[in-house]
Amino acid sequence: MVNNQVDFLLGATLLALTSLSSSTELAMAQHTVSVCQPPKPGEYILLVPSQTREVHQQVQRTLPPNTEANRCQYLEQTVTRVAGFGSLDDANDWASYVKNSLGLSAFVVRAAPAALPTSPQSYNPRPLGDGYAVLVDYFHQPEVASQVKQFIGEDIGLVSYGQRHYLLAVYTTNQTVANSVLQQLSDRGFWSLVVDSRRVTLLGPIINF
Repeated sequence: MVNNQVDFLLGATLLALTSLSSSTELAMAQHTVSVCQPPKPGEYILLVPSQTREVHQQVQRTLPPNTEANRCQYLEQTVTRVAGFGSLDDANDWASYVKNSLGLSAFVVRAAPAALPTSPQSYNPRPLGDGYAVLVDYFHQPEVASQVKQFIGEDIGLVSYGQRHYLLAVYTTNQTVANSVLQQLSDRGFWSLVVDSRRVTLLGPIINF
């Protein structure tokens, strides 16, 4: 009886240590995902959301041999960063291929950041206040602003959140509305997020094209 209790206690202790070790390894693996490097001048890159290594490996298998693809952290998402595209057409072709073959969202990012023009008369930075803000990352590509405006059907703004600039698609006090717009934007391939609007600073209520 005593031996059985000892065996049970040893087994339980070993199981606990194994679980702790696995949790520690998982935490360390997540912690070692580095921040994504920006594209080089004249380079286009793809960002594919890859929360697990399995998804990352799936993406790798769809790419040509020797393609530079690493798993890194962009904002609050883990993505596969695919580098080395010399033209927008090539990058867009591969983004479409990844979407069609794997059913994953893929975003093209380029270097040479461009500022979005706002009306000087309307430039009056101020916090949005209580509610929810649906933001879209335009990846320093002004044409994305035009696409979002066309999709929303209304003028959009430029905001600052977390020391970065985003497009303001919707500002509302209704969380259900915010989540609905977020889902619609995500379904169309826009990299969007819903945040506490009190942490958002409005830089310009209307973006000029």
